[in-house]
Amino acid sequence: MAENNILTMVSVVDIASYISERYMREYDERIDEMKLHKLLYLTQRECLIQTGEPMFEATFHAWKLGPVLPEIRHLYKLDALKGTLSKDDEEKYARVLDYVFVEFAPKRSFVLSNLTHGEYSWTHAREGYSKYEDSDVPMLTEDIRKSADYFRQRRNMLKLLEKSGINKSGPLVYVG
Repeated sequence: MAENNILTMVSVVDIASYISERYMREYDERIDEMKLHKLLYLTQRECLIQTGEPMFEATFHAWKLGPVLPEIRHLYKLDALKGTLSKDDEEKYARVLDYVFVEFAPKRSFVLSNLTHGEYSWTHAREGYSKYEDSDVPMLTEDIRKSADYFRQRRNMLKLLEKSGINKSGPLVYVG
């Protein structure tokens, strides 16, 4: 951690390179471009959930298949993701990165795309566009923060329900 427990942002290229390399180690295949973008978005959101701060400074764009980072797209196409995440940053963000890999990396790219279509940050940026219409609208970090706040509150509520024993038998169902 940085001085005073303030997290310092890391390079988005280093994070993208880390995700690509880890994916290759764990799945023995190159990550496809769409999945890389979705895992980057989910990493940023998860960092906001866990720490309250973004992991990297970059602007996602609300493309029809979900969030995309144009600078990473360019490097991916050139097979030029050669950044290195420092051991300190890897340790600092281990919980965030591990969560994203456990929860999202096994999912298919189009599943992740559909998942991001439900995010406030994506839907807000695409107001006025149909789901299938091309766009290149920037997504605001503050909107990603709103999505993160929603998921943080939801997780906290589920933890409370589990602690209270209400949610032990499965999903809650309204019986009227």
